[in-house]
Amino acid sequence: MSKGTVYLVGAGPGHPGLLTLRAVECLRQADLVLYDKVVPDAILEHAPECAAKICVASLEPARTERHRPTHETMIAAARLGKKVVRLKSGDPFIFGRGGEEAQALQAAGIPFEIVPGVTAAQAAAAFAGIPLTQRGQASAVAFITGHEDPANPEASLDWNALARFPGTLAIYMGMSRLDKIVPALIAGGKDPGAPSCVVHRASAGDQRTVAAPLAEMAGAVRALGLTAPAIIIIGSVVSLREELSWFEKLPLFGKRVLVTRPRHQAGSLVQRLVELGATPLVLPVVEIRDPPDWSPVDRAIANLPAYTWLVFTSANGVHAFMRRLRGGGRDARALAQSKLAAIGPKTAETLRQYHLHADLVPEAFQSEHLAAALRDRISASDRVLLVRADRGRELLRQELTGVCAVEQIAAYSQVDAVDATTVDATTVDATTVDATKTGPASSILDQLRRGEIDFVTLTSSNIARAFLRGLDATCRARLESGETRLVSISPVTSADIRAVGFPVAAEARQAISEGLVEALIELVSNEANSETGRLTQVLEGVPSQVAD
Repeated sequence: MSKGTVYLVGAGPGHPGLLTLRAVECLRQADLVLYDKVVPDAILEHAPECAAKICVASLEPARTERHRPTHETMIAAARLGKKVVRLKSGDPFIFGRGGEEAQALQAAGIPFEIVPGVTAAQAAAAFAGIPLTQRGQASAVAFITGHEDPANPEASLDWNALARFPGTLAIYMGMSRLDKIVPALIAGGKDPGAPSCVVHRASAGDQRTVAAPLAEMAGAVRALGLTAPAIIIIGSVVSLREELSWFEKLPLFGKRVLVTRPRHQAGSLVQRLVELGATPLVLPVVEIRDPPDWSPVDRAIANLPAYTWLVFTSANGVHAFMRRLRGGGRDARALAQSKLAAIGPKTAETLRQYHLHADLVPEAFQSEHLAAALRDRISASDRVLLVRADRGRELLRQELTGVCAVEQIAAYSQVDAVDATTVDATTVDATTVDATKTGPASSILDQLRRGEIDFVTLTSSNIARAFLRGLDATCRARLESGETRLVSISPVTSADIRAVGFPVAAEARQAISEGLVEALIELVSNEANSETGRLTQVLEGVPSQVAD
């Protein structure tokens, strides 16, 4: 077999939106992905399901030549004709050992391509609101490894020269040596009062930034307990942070939000949460599967001309019905004689993916409103087909049966996860550790027990029941006390949550994902305003000189 190709791809700092288009192209054609352990699942999902995915940490023993197994794996796969993506955090050629890997490939005669990525210093500066260069302040920037000990006479870095560097210093891997780096720079002539900062977990929803004069930086870092991964930035441009900070002002910044939808439906909600500064965690508690018996669906498809209306109550129902239709050798033309109703805009949008237009979408996206809208449009001579899941509310059929002939079919099944301790779980943020990629849901439930999750989103009654009934006493106590807040997509879901003894902190005004997000934003904003008001009241009772 002809030789394959290895793509040394920069995955960026971890924020899924900072991946380059070329990186996505390489991932989509990969046979094998060798990834750094800090690369999040949201980026790995660009690779085909059939591609092998291996974390290099599992290949590299703790020894001097620990990177050799990664080199050997790349080369062996390429010699078998495979397309290999070596997915590296940040940029491959900036403190990423990409040069060494390229040399190994060159020596083995393996074709390779270098795909740059957003390096950590760029991301840390941008997401902290610090321009690395600024006219009149910094016309140069130096990327420096802090891995070397400044006190070591054999160190290759000249810290005295760096102290005189006329621009911004961005130091990688320097947290463990910060107590030595700062004195070395000051001894070399750097102003002890130079504006400086440390950005921890840059671009993640739990990014933390501390700014202080250079001489005080080590103490400030210790006070906040910041550790690696972090970038140290030193220079006058740091003073612009107060003016230009934006990421940490996003409405959901720092909030950890649990998404309980099926994985294939969670993507858009997760992406929106990331855009708003949150750290989403995904814990699917309901799986979507084929119905155990397709014969009712097949009979309905064979008799499609007889139905005046086809009514879809979910996007899943649309996908399942259309897949079965196409599997039988038919296409959208088979629906030409029927009118289509969708319970909401997401379901209508899914119909459009199949080049179908919904004739009816109610103003409010619940079964009650869909039934009312349909009653105004149908007569006794009509025949309605309800396409839905195998479980759920019977309201639509009950409301319409008295008006015309109604038939209901289950185009898909909703199946609870086996139990809450075995469901697959992932954290979608900038530095997801490898354990969460294959680990059990207990990793997320442990965070819930410790009070590390701020909100849980529940997008249907079925999902709410499946999630809540699997919780242990500690998790239940967190939710019952309101330490972790439940956010519901609709009044029906809220009623079912309260019926089993849990409070609902917020409810979407519209039963769609964006409505859920808006409810979250409003809840966080109201809580922030309440806290500000409380602090104001406290300070009003304090003498002004003390308050100052």
